[in-house]
Amino acid sequence: MLILSKTAGVFSKPARRKTYEFLRIFNFHSGKPFLHKLVLGIETSCDDTAAAVVDETGNVLGEAIHSQTEVHLKTGGIVPSVAQQLHRENIQRIVQEALSSSKVCPSELSAVATTIKPGLALSLGVGLSFSLHLVDQLKKPFIPIHHMEAHALTIRLLNKVDFPFLVLLISGGHCLLALVRGVSDFLLLGKSLDIAPGDMLDKVARRLSLIKHPECSTMSGGKAIEHLAKQGNKLHFDIKPPMQRAKNCDFSFSGLQHVVDRIITQKEKEEGIQKGEILASAAHIAAAVQHATACHIAKRTHRAILFCKQRRLLSPSNAVLVVSGGVASNLYIRKALEIVTNATECTLLCPPPRLCTDNGIMIA
Repeated sequence: MLILSKTAGVFSKPARRKTYEFLRIFNFHSGKPFLHKLVLGIETSCDDTAAAVVDETGNVLGEAIHSQTEVHLKTGGIVPSVAQQLHRENIQRIVQEALSSSKVCPSELSAVATTIKPGLALSLGVGLSFSLHLVDQLKKPFIPIHHMEAHALTIRLLNKVDFPFLVLLISGGHCLLALVRGVSDFLLLGKSLDIAPGDMLDKVARRLSLIKHPECSTMSGGKAIEHLAKQGNKLHFDIKPPMQRAKNCDFSFSGLQHVVDRIITQKEKEEGIQKGEILASAAHIAAAVQHATACHIAKRTHRAILFCKQRRLLSPSNAVLVVSGGVASNLYIRKALEIVTNATECTLLCPPPRLCTDNGIMIA
């Protein structure tokens, strides 16, 4: 409710005008009856404007997304006011495209589901305001969605996963381990005590000035690290994973970032270059920080699996670990988690990369 109170009034008049304009433009009829309930999902929690129509059986009828990555790469990170403006400029078009591709009229929707938390308040406000005016005009139910719960449950669109299962959500804004006992029934086992892994990798990429690297200039920070790491030696620098003695399932990434920052500063002195230039050892640094990150995530997840099995919170014969979020698309980190699940006789399931990042399908 805190998010609702902060965001419900954001740009209400422009959102109302956009909704009216949207409904006037959208005048086609599908010409076919729908046998299932249809939900429009809208996602604007961070820097992607996304929408999708999904029926109650899990069929994705249509989707659309607008990524702001290229804009934020130029500013070296997400600027909330810029993200908000881009959401405002694109939300009507994205929702219209999702409905058009699904051959669904707004009046045929059963409900509208929208992310209300967690995320950037200014970004959330755009989607929430647009959605509330839309449901008011259509006289349809509104379903508020928790962004992280949506990530956790997306796998059930693709696989028959019974409750309970363990979920690891790793992204640019979040890092947590939870036991999923049912829809909206989560037992939190561990979380990042400071920053998220994706945020840390992005900061290391910016410190390495990888946007100036010819192979990485169009990639996000995390993607640039993963790409460059393939060319480096992960053992060239001795970077220890954090919290090795902590007897819990929490994570920490800020200390790792500071260690890498000191290494970069030292290498700049040794190579005689200025801050902002590309280090000759950049690939080795990328490989080392990715390896340390993967080891840290894998070790904390291993503890969580063992804890759940010992307490019989997971099925001893059919335990499942679901990994989702933007960082879950990193194949090196996935491989580390695969080693853990093989050792613990646990099934590892990951949504395809396009469903690991923010999207409208998971909300619908």
